[in-house]
Amino acid sequence: MSSFPIARMRRFRRTDGLRGLVRETRLVLDDFVMPLFIGPSPFANAELPGLGRHSVDTVGLEADELVRLGVRTVILFGIPDEKDDDGSGAYDDDGVVQRALRVLRDRHPQLVLLTDVCLCEYTSHGHCGVLEDGEVDNDETLTLLARTAVSHVEAGADAVAPSDMMDGRVAAIREALDDNGFDATPIIAYSAKYASAFYGPFREAAESTPAFGDRRGYQMDPGNVREALRECELDVDEGADMLMIKPALPCLDVIRAVRDEFDLPLAAYNVSGEYAMIKAAAARGLIHERQAALESLTAIKRAGADVVFSYWTKELAAWL
Repeated sequence: MSSFPIARMRRFRRTDGLRGLVRETRLVLDDFVMPLFIGPSPFANAELPGLGRHSVDTVGLEADELVRLGVRTVILFGIPDEKDDDGSGAYDDDGVVQRALRVLRDRHPQLVLLTDVCLCEYTSHGHCGVLEDGEVDNDETLTLLARTAVSHVEAGADAVAPSDMMDGRVAAIREALDDNGFDATPIIAYSAKYASAFYGPFREAAESTPAFGDRRGYQMDPGNVREALRECELDVDEGADMLMIKPALPCLDVIRAVRDEFDLPLAAYNVSGEYAMIKAAAARGLIHERQAALESLTAIKRAGADVVFSYWTKELAAWL
């Protein structure tokens, strides 16, 4: 192997053009998904623009801007007018996500519409399923998740993304979709979703903070990676079409491990806390937001993610 002075690694680092010529990992807008929150009324988040809220009446305008910038895919999260113990707003045919889907499907037929399938935004207690004696009842929840997924696809969703971490939910949703004639609809499974401290800003935006306890009884322990591989294996067996790791930056090793083990498309969720930290540091002049964001997103792609869900997607469209 050649050594110095014959081998000089700095040769391709001299100019921006040379660096770009040999860049191994590139950010392509088609690989990014923009989350959109739909609620009873719009809410502008001055500090965290990506975590603002739209109404069914205003989400079309936001979609107009995203499409103009070249964003091709969005995922919808709903905040209903009223919440109840069973999260019935999630599977209501006239629910907030279902109405938004119809608006967007008609307004931008080419836009890829994904939906988050979970009950936490819709339940009065803020947990991801129905409760029995203060605990989330896994199997009773599966029926409602499947019903929610079907209602989303009927309203125009191109794919559904269950994020609840109930055991068996991919199989339940796959069966329900197939039984209702939606066998061609993909399932993007939040296969390894950790009980993370980085979800805080999202829970405020989605009004989904648990009224008691936490979600450690169904979301994964951050110390485990072999368990993540097992979760992914089970979701593959149950019919998942894409796997997802959440959160992204604290789990780059998990992304790489899953990428090495499975051939399915792999997504990673660049979550609200990751986004908020860089926004806050940039606002104080401690770091350069664009450079830090691009470096973070590149790291997620470099670790092996094919698709990245990120609140920077709209800004990324302008940067790219």
